[in-house]
Amino acid sequence: MSDNPVTSAGGPLYPIREVSRLTGVNSVTLRAWERRYGLIQPRRTPKGHRLYARDDIERVERIVQWLNRGVPVSQVGDLLDGDGVQEELEPTPPVTPATDNPAGIDWHDQVTDACALIERFDEKGLDQLYTHLFGRYPTLTVLENVWKPVADHVSQQGDDDVSRLFLESFLRTRLALRLYYSNLDVSTPRLLLARLPEEKDSLHLLLAATHLGASGFHVSLIDNATTDNVLIGLTQRCRADVVILTGGEQQPADMVDRLKELTAAMHVPVCLSGPVTRLHRKALSFGGLTLLDDNPGHGARTVRQLVD
Repeated sequence: MSDNPVTSAGGPLYPIREVSRLTGVNSVTLRAWERRYGLIQPRRTPKGHRLYARDDIERVERIVQWLNRGVPVSQVGDLLDGDGVQEELEPTPPVTPATDNPAGIDWHDQVTDACALIERFDEKGLDQLYTHLFGRYPTLTVLENVWKPVADHVSQQGDDDVSRLFLESFLRTRLALRLYYSNLDVSTPRLLLARLPEEKDSLHLLLAATHLGASGFHVSLIDNATTDNVLIGLTQRCRADVVILTGGEQQPADMVDRLKELTAAMHVPVCLSGPVTRLHRKALSFGGLTLLDDNPGHGARTVRQLVD
């Protein structure tokens, strides 16, 4: 289906991929909210494609607000349909639940629990936590509040590659599956994500790819070591609109010079994300390279501006 809204007597109707882009909630979650919980009821085309009105989109945004406050998804429907819910939500912007919110989820506790499970190599426990979080909260919320802080913690453990590799292995298949489904609903804009040459850490690459996929981009993920020439060739074959590279804290001395050569050879915008941007921001502030904010949401908006 086209991404352009369809006009009806009641106003424009939007396809699911456009709703995902507007709200930051991926299509898999939107379908689950409809089928499993009855939270939204989109219209259908004769061929069965979902179409959402403006009221549906506003309802999705209100669902996200309640979830961000720590309300279980199974209880959100009653709150949405109760009297005065709209008025209660409007004055209060979405917030990340804090530890002093007894009705909400304590994200810090979730991060601590995940790190402890990783330390014990408890894959079953980690899988239960993963399933619990993604089953109740939007993808972007879980990535930003739990898995990114966990990845930062594990990556900062110095020489402890064992924990990092365990977490990478755990997340790789699970996040790749999420990316696969989000790509089914989006054909453009197209992003190519890869690690910097000689970069070993895939954690931030996996998280960035999943976040951007859930934000309405089609993502081609290259989770292997590459060379500059290979990246240039991949960009052309993938028909990428933007190339995004990720890097950790430790980089070779010639990293900046090589990036300058690479960006000069590219015919599309090149972005850089990950811990490398915090440590080398001044040296990396040169024409042709866009540094993405450490906040994934801000980074996704920057990429959107490059392609719009």
